[in-house]
Amino acid sequence: MALLKLTNISKSYGKDERKTAVLEGLDIAIEEGEMLAVMGKSGSGKTTLLNIIAGIDYPDKGEYIFLDTPVLLRKTSDGVRFRRNQIGIIVQHFALINDFSVCENVEMGLWETKMSRKERRSRTMEILDQLEIRTLSDHYPPELSGGEKQRTAIGRAIVTKPRLLLADEPTGALDNLTEQNIMDILTKLNKEGTTMMIITHDEDIARRCTRVIELKK
Repeated sequence: MALLKLTNISKSYGKDERKTAVLEGLDIAIEEGEMLAVMGKSGSGKTTLLNIIAGIDYPDKGEYIFLDTPVLLRKTSDGVRFRRNQIGIIVQHFALINDFSVCENVEMGLWETKMSRKERRSRTMEILDQLEIRTLSDHYPPELSGGEKQRTAIGRAIVTKPRLLLADEPTGALDNLTEQNIMDILTKLNKEGTTMMIITHDEDIARRCTRVIELKK
């Protein structure tokens, strides 16, 4: 069963003679439970695709269906509501808040929910246990290694238990050993039922996914 389906998606940036087409007539479906790798040269539209799926950006034309429902987003707040309980996002350079502890950085993923403070903290500690960083809960990002920062970023992305996890070059800033550890975590999450789309240039990472597509520039 398709979790989401994009049909005839096009997106351009700029105006008139400076207008650049990034996606043109793209069709893609992501099945429930799969781990999809998206590859392609720089400028091929990988991050634009991720942003459209996440509701951060909007296509110029085409249809977006998520869980059999058309996605119609007209303003930023629509995208926030759409992502809240459906989609988690991991970015390459962590995007952690240095003045927040590991616990607080993860828990902020729940701020827009209706959970009580006690419930938020309980869920957060559950995720820290799952990612084996509970002992770092009171530490701050400048005190962490690259792998620990990425685990924290993953925690923030999955604390809402999203149906879909989007990852934009999630290991691009990490050494090879840490990359493998992070991919082990993502693979485990996928086997536990989280659908994923991973943008990557790394063929080793792509081989660990269940399907690979390449965007052509």
